[in-house]
Amino acid sequence: MYAQAASSFTTVRDLLRFAVSRFNQAGLTYGHGTDNAHDEAAYLILTTLKLPIDRLEPYLDARLLPTEVKDVIDLIERRAEEKVPVAYLTHEAWQGEFSFYVDERVLVPRSFIYELLGEPLQPWIEHPELVHRALDLCTGSGCLAIQLAHHYPDAEIDAVDISLDALEVAAINVQNYGLEEQIQLIHSDLCEGLEEAYDLIIANPPYVDAESVDALPQEYLHEPEIALGSGEDGLDATREILRRAPELLTEHGVLLVEIGHNREMLEECFPNLPFMWMETASGDGFVFLLTREDLINGLALDEAAE
Repeated sequence: MYAQAASSFTTVRDLLRFAVSRFNQAGLTYGHGTDNAHDEAAYLILTTLKLPIDRLEPYLDARLLPTEVKDVIDLIERRAEEKVPVAYLTHEAWQGEFSFYVDERVLVPRSFIYELLGEPLQPWIEHPELVHRALDLCTGSGCLAIQLAHHYPDAEIDAVDISLDALEVAAINVQNYGLEEQIQLIHSDLCEGLEEAYDLIIANPPYVDAESVDALPQEYLHEPEIALGSGEDGLDATREILRRAPELLTEHGVLLVEIGHNREMLEECFPNLPFMWMETASGDGFVFLLTREDLINGLALDEAAE
């Protein structure tokens, strides 16, 4: 089927129809940048052909070279048959208005946190220049560290990950944005070995519980497992971050952590922490904010209650 398509098709429209049909037939799972077969197909085709990803219509009837057709068909086949996320096929992922290099060594960027940097944090961080040092835990591809640098251009940023493979990808993105002087990549297990005090700490740690990891669609199994699961209830990494954050934050420091759908479990584990649940495009229960004072007081009460 794919060989016949490669020898018969000549236009973007041909490829788009074929891709949508194959993706629907394969029953793909979406969630790495798109949520339907048409958008997934359009993005894959336009990116592979080095065309603007927001301008499909003008190119639908453009005639393609046989080599161009084959290149696209090969990726359509891998997406449909192997269920590889498109970002790994194109080595590109978008988070907001920022584009990042990605491959199978890192998660495909999709954090809620990027929406909250800058203006949404003004109630706690009045001016960007008040962030002198910032920390990005579990940096992966470095996407959030780079977006931190955009919103807080005067800040020195430490970006930490336990995976050397991930840090190699992060280094590519840091270099692509020319931020080598502002962002320091650190190989460490969460907060281990960190001694600086930070005005802002952000973290998108692994937070998928063991049962959910076992039930993940095939697309997500292409991602590094170490970046997805975190213990039986998915909160092992978050517990460690909460425990260490007070000593790593400055007096008026702020902690921002993504925990996905674990809100109820987290609040049960830390009943005295006054979690501020931040609003994002997908809802208001996926990212929490705590100040250093909140952490110190709440953790002390939780400890006393044990």
